[in-house]
Amino acid sequence: MSEKDEQLEQVIVSAQQMREIEGRIFTAGMPVASLMEKAAGLCASKIKNLYPLSLFTQVGIIVGPGHNGGDALVIARELHLAGYWVKIFCPLPKLKELTATHAKYAKSLAIPFSEDIESLKNCELIIDGLFGFGLTRSLSGKLAESIDKLNSWSQPVVSIDIPSGIHTDTGEILGTAIVATHTLCLGLWKRAFFQDQALEYIGTAERLGFGIPPEDVWSVISHRAPIQKITASVAKQFLPLPRPLVTHKYQQGHLLLICGSLRYAGSSILAALGARASGVGMLSVAVPESIKPLLVAQLPEALVIGCPETKEGAISSLPSLIADFSKFDAIACGSGLTQEAEAIIKEVLKAKCSLLLDADGLNILAKFEPISTLVNRQAATILTPHLGEFKRLFPQIKNPEADRIETVQTATQQSKAIILLKGARTLVGDPQGNLFTVPDSTPALARGGSGDVLTGLAGGLIAQMITPQYKNKKIIAQEKQFIAGIVATSAWWHAQAAIVATQERTQLGVDAFNLSQYLMGSLKKTLLNYVE
Repeated sequence: MSEKDEQLEQVIVSAQQMREIEGRIFTAGMPVASLMEKAAGLCASKIKNLYPLSLFTQVGIIVGPGHNGGDALVIARELHLAGYWVKIFCPLPKLKELTATHAKYAKSLAIPFSEDIESLKNCELIIDGLFGFGLTRSLSGKLAESIDKLNSWSQPVVSIDIPSGIHTDTGEILGTAIVATHTLCLGLWKRAFFQDQALEYIGTAERLGFGIPPEDVWSVISHRAPIQKITASVAKQFLPLPRPLVTHKYQQGHLLLICGSLRYAGSSILAALGARASGVGMLSVAVPESIKPLLVAQLPEALVIGCPETKEGAISSLPSLIADFSKFDAIACGSGLTQEAEAIIKEVLKAKCSLLLDADGLNILAKFEPISTLVNRQAATILTPHLGEFKRLFPQIKNPEADRIETVQTATQQSKAIILLKGARTLVGDPQGNLFTVPDSTPALARGGSGDVLTGLAGGLIAQMITPQYKNKKIIAQEKQFIAGIVATSAWWHAQAAIVATQERTQLGVDAFNLSQYLMGSLKKTLLNYVE
């Protein structure tokens, strides 16, 4: 992949942005027909590789009225000429001019057309070219019935650009939608590919770049806060791999973890193991006095501080050794804390260093006035909620799951916090409206303790990257925006570790403790080609 294409691989656009980018290409002189031939030709080549003629001889192609239907007709022609037996289902008779021209030529090649979805039932592969990006109306009537019937069949389905029936931006299912086995996204990634509600319809997704000039992309999106995928090449900008020859532990970040309780002792261990994997120079862990021996046994290199505790075993106050937060580069607080630790959260919110809140740290914050509390903090605050915690923190945002991208951008603007919204496609936003998304994950992370590991990992990376040695190098031009990138990178690394672990242990074999052990190995494997 060329450097330009790698840059475009990280770009995510809305339907309107894609229209504007294509508009610039057409205004510059690129014929619509030529672009269609190029994009559809790439799709045809990919389909022939994925589904070779030796195994898939009969192909059914669904053709819509617009340019997505035109793409499908070009694919139909190319597959027909390559020796596949092709049949076309065209449910809507009124076609755009260019699409109608391709339909006329397909008929001249004796490719059969039908107005009944049942005609494709015996095909071994289905190509979905019904609707491309930009669909906003709900599908109903006979068209919806045809889609539902298709979804009841067992053949693999390849969708062109986006599965028909999915809202390009929100991922909303517009009445019904085609469930694809494979989706070939054309040109640039669309927002729906990073919305949890669309994922089960998209299947395996792949972007086919057809040579969009990068300047046309930047001219459309540069004046707006970008949405960026975290890939290995992006992650290397944030991960603190190199260290100077002359240094010491406090120049490599000092993280304070405040976590754990008698009831949830394991949470503190897992968060601390995540911090260990981050490579942070110095790790201090504040836990209830009764579980201090457990932490010391697991992490002999950490400074474990026993704290006074309640009758139920929660931290009741912080000892003088750590009451002065100025010695720390970052604080991560909440894992296994229980809601009895309300006084602790009130105290850490006064800290002048970066603060990451998770789990009960978030649940306690929700009892206060979260917006005014967060806005008044000068240093960066990082919140790492799952959807339920998010709803408690931001009850004024209705139906946050309807458009997770818009949800995160709204919440960050209101709270001035950096927010990591967990999900199958984790999103991280900053107060300036910038958004990062983690494009790959695994259901193996849906397991108790995984979030604790992420808390420690993110906290350790933040502590390292906001130390004076990095600021002196002007790595941090806009601190909160940069920290958002660090947080997103930690989520990416966390997901990569789980993916690597599942390859060796299966999804059922990846518990949070094993996940913490895979963190360093996954980083080496993933970044091997990028580390200088």
